[in-house]
Amino acid sequence: MRRRWGCLSSLCRPRRDGRAAAAPLPQPDPPRLVSKEVEEHGASDKVVMENILSNNDFSEGLHLWHPNGCHGFVAVEGSGYHHGIRPHSGSNYAVLTRRMHNWQGLEQDITEKVTVGTEYIVAAHVRVHGELNEPVGIQATLKLEGDGSSTNYQSVARISASKDCWEKLEGSFELKTLPRHLVFYIEGPPPGVDLLIDSVTISYKKTERAASKLVSGTENIISNYDFSEGLHLWNPICCHAYVASQWSGFLDGIRGSSGENYAVVSKRTESWQGLEQDITDKVSAGTAYAVSAYVRVDGNIHTKVEVKATLRLHNTDDSTHYSPVGSLLASKEKWEKMEGSFCLTNMPKRVVFYLEGPPAGVDLIIDSINITCSGYQQLKEVKVPSGVDTIVKNPHFEEGLNNWSGRGCNICRHELTAYGNVKPLNGSYFASATGRVHNWNGIQQDITGRVQRKVLYEISSAVRIFGSANDTEVRVTLWVQEYGRERYVSLAKNPASDKQWTHLKGKFLLHAPFSKAVIFVEGPPAGIDILVDGLVLSPARKLHAAPRPRIENVSYGANVIHNSAFSHGLSGWSPMGSCRLSIHTESPHMLSAILKDPSAKQHIRGSYILATNRTDVWMGPSQVITDKLRLHTTYRVSAWVRAGSGGHGRYHVNVCLAVDHQWVNGGQVEADGDQWYELKGAFKLEKKPSKVTAYVQGPPPGVDLRVMGFQIYAVDRKARFEYLKEKTDKVRKRDVILKFQGSDAANLFGSSIRIQQTENSFPFGSCIGRSNIENEDLADFFVENFNWAVFENELKWYWTEAEQGRLNYKDSDELLEFCRKHNIQVRGHCLFWEVEDSVQPWLRSLHGHHLMAAIQNRLQSLLSRYKGQFKHHDVNNEMLHGSFYQDRLGNDIRAHMFREAHKLDPSAVLFVNDYNVEDRCDSKSTPEKLIEQIVDLQERGAPVGGIGLQGHITHPVGDIICDSLDKLSILGLPIWITELDVTAENEHIRADDLEVYLREAFAHPSVEGIILWGFWELFMFREHAHLVDVDGTINEAGKRYIALKQEWLTSITGNVDHHGELKFRGYHGSYTVEVATPSGKVTRSFVVDKDNAVQVVTLNI
Repeated sequence: MRRRWGCLSSLCRPRRDGRAAAAPLPQPDPPRLVSKEVEEHGASDKVVMENILSNNDFSEGLHLWHPNGCHGFVAVEGSGYHHGIRPHSGSNYAVLTRRMHNWQGLEQDITEKVTVGTEYIVAAHVRVHGELNEPVGIQATLKLEGDGSSTNYQSVARISASKDCWEKLEGSFELKTLPRHLVFYIEGPPPGVDLLIDSVTISYKKTERAASKLVSGTENIISNYDFSEGLHLWNPICCHAYVASQWSGFLDGIRGSSGENYAVVSKRTESWQGLEQDITDKVSAGTAYAVSAYVRVDGNIHTKVEVKATLRLHNTDDSTHYSPVGSLLASKEKWEKMEGSFCLTNMPKRVVFYLEGPPAGVDLIIDSINITCSGYQQLKEVKVPSGVDTIVKNPHFEEGLNNWSGRGCNICRHELTAYGNVKPLNGSYFASATGRVHNWNGIQQDITGRVQRKVLYEISSAVRIFGSANDTEVRVTLWVQEYGRERYVSLAKNPASDKQWTHLKGKFLLHAPFSKAVIFVEGPPAGIDILVDGLVLSPARKLHAAPRPRIENVSYGANVIHNSAFSHGLSGWSPMGSCRLSIHTESPHMLSAILKDPSAKQHIRGSYILATNRTDVWMGPSQVITDKLRLHTTYRVSAWVRAGSGGHGRYHVNVCLAVDHQWVNGGQVEADGDQWYELKGAFKLEKKPSKVTAYVQGPPPGVDLRVMGFQIYAVDRKARFEYLKEKTDKVRKRDVILKFQGSDAANLFGSSIRIQQTENSFPFGSCIGRSNIENEDLADFFVENFNWAVFENELKWYWTEAEQGRLNYKDSDELLEFCRKHNIQVRGHCLFWEVEDSVQPWLRSLHGHHLMAAIQNRLQSLLSRYKGQFKHHDVNNEMLHGSFYQDRLGNDIRAHMFREAHKLDPSAVLFVNDYNVEDRCDSKSTPEKLIEQIVDLQERGAPVGGIGLQGHITHPVGDIICDSLDKLSILGLPIWITELDVTAENEHIRADDLEVYLREAFAHPSVEGIILWGFWELFMFREHAHLVDVDGTINEAGKRYIALKQEWLTSITGNVDHHGELKFRGYHGSYTVEVATPSGKVTRSFVVDKDNAVQVVTLNI
């Protein structure tokens, strides 16, 4: 809802999302000898803290991390935070669960990353979750394995942690001797308690040359540039690579251009496939680099082909930019020298250099690569792109404090002579804000007149703190004085420390007209100084949308699981972990319920696989399916599962996919041993994996697991679309007879008629916000394409009463007036929210009759004010996922809310509203559980009038959605899709996914309305879900939505028959008809109502 999340595209969305696995990061380079030229610049060296841990913030899932005898996964915004726990920083953290021993935790091998005699500083933010009432110990440990069989353990840090907040684990170590094998891990809580880790660093002091002092240099920043160490630190991009040498044999007799080795990149199926190396830590912004490489090609070609050098830049906003470096036409007859150059204006999160280019099937041959520094161009790391003026004046304090002022505090500029031991990150100056007595105190600049509305801006700054050893959040905020209101816009934020500079980056756009704008840096508690090294604000550059990905050689409907009927025993199957697998035949009476499903008869043969001796929840049957999957293709998952001996009650069972080092949810269900349960789900891969393993897991250790009819197959969406069009015709259309009467009616036989539908009466809506309707372009798109609205935040309790007793209905009043003006119907969202994270602090502090009184005041205040103005109300949001009110006030409080709401506003239809119900990726949120909840409410006298399915979905599969809708239809209540969005970075894939959901919902007779949860970029709940780019360009997803709306309008031409009639079948809604009469054209209007009977419309002509 109001929170943003980004997603693993392959993760099924519990609530918030993440990203697909990235390519493995290279290990740090071994120390290099420093040349004499570098030594002469030693006076300008600076000491920085270098982190040796890879993937320290879990932004790449668990890549290079390993759960130690337990289960681990990364909680991200897109996949749902663990029990609603928010990260300490960033948007990810690791969760270690199903722990049976204190020593089970998370580990990483650091053998190749440490040296003897160096002090390493360890820091991590940790907390726990589980059934515990007091803090428990967490510790960081080193496991040192010697040359023999000896193993020693060394504790390096220890802290007491609780389930209430994040704690910082700190320590240090120094090795006297280097062990054969060294593993770092975090452990400690008692069995059954989950261990949560936000970020981990192991740092040492490293001396770097100041790039600004380097005038020239010949040091090659490419490691293993001549492949003398094989492919060490090189990574083939979705293809095969090896090193040919004189010792191993040259390719087709081709000798190297220099040296004794060269790399061969083969089995290339795309032109962009090649060889890459991560150079993030070896380059800096503002430095010019010269690139050269000797290359040639080999294969069935007769002309020269292009070879290119490219940089892949991974930005902090998770976008990816490709920058060309150099190119040439290469042949297979001789080596060619390719040359190029580059200079980074801003420092991205990750920089990858790679060679690519030849057509598919042509081998790329690389002899050696050099990237050397050719000079420093006096650009700072947060400098604006060339040709663009920064909005902020004197951004790097080179003119003292001109244009800057203190926001309730003192400010000062500092030079290289230091502030304590702090030195500037870039250039010669930084500023400090001191004497702060409030968290909003800081350094500010008035930018009125230089920043404009409806323009996308990028913000970049480097900050740190002084006066506290603990990290604390620093924010860049924009205060805007709009007409009639003031508003604070968060531009960028990040935890900052007193040990190093931290970068803040973000984007924003202002919709409403304003009279004043001030940008300022704030955040830390009183008494802590804020240090700022540059603050740049500039118009953002528009990135070109990626083309539609090529999806080829997909066998729709073909099961990628080998031997799924077990007709060949255990062929193709292997145990996940140490469990045992065996094949058994089910008794006929247990199969009878399954075989009632016609689709099951095709692949159920009566045999099942049994997993026994399971000592952990993740153990079960598995198959490697890497080569059978295609990118950007939605795969449907289906299996019948049943718990075995060793347990009682129901257990969560799910299909999982281990995609490289990330866990992907393929569907969940609750199952016991009494019967077979169908498990459904879906997934999609956006990046080429090196290994994908599908497996079934779930019951606790000691409980056997049975699996039957396991299927994974690509979904043929277009074939289902034809079926849905026929279904839509039956559900959304009606037979109509137009009868003409009047003075000219007798002469109308054979006259031409043109019928045009002007509006489909089916409700299509979107959420809107008070600030964004001030953008005329956004408002125009909304009014033109939607006939219903819901307010994103403005009616929620935390918005209307952020402080107890101080009511704010100004925003909702103005939004309601906007909707009245444009004849837009409105849903109310929401009276209450059952998830505790969404309850404002003052309300969380109330209990008993005080909380009950607050609930009654909320109902009375809102519903008496807006009685009859909202067609629907979501009464208590997300009751399948939260229990704040129920835990405090008992089981009847939910029904009480419905009963009281109906008394105060009897005309409004009262809805339940929840997520993950229709896609089967969350066993807590199923159609069966929602039905059970609604029946319980009704038995308690709650007048539940409708079912709200939010529709935040990532991999929609039509028949799964339809099956869920069918199940819910048994209640006879109208179903609304209340918060629809689909997320995919590629807008063509996003359009395809959106079409699946829209067609499925529109074709279902129980669905009576569809509301999108936004449509404009930057103003969406989830990233990569928008229909309109921030500059107003309608993207592929928006075009698809508009095209479907157009498809669902009826347009007919015909002639009046001898009865003076014209018959047609059309969508429900408003029409105009144009009739050519003897006296001229006549236009009339009429409405086709929703009904099954033939509608007769009489028109006077």
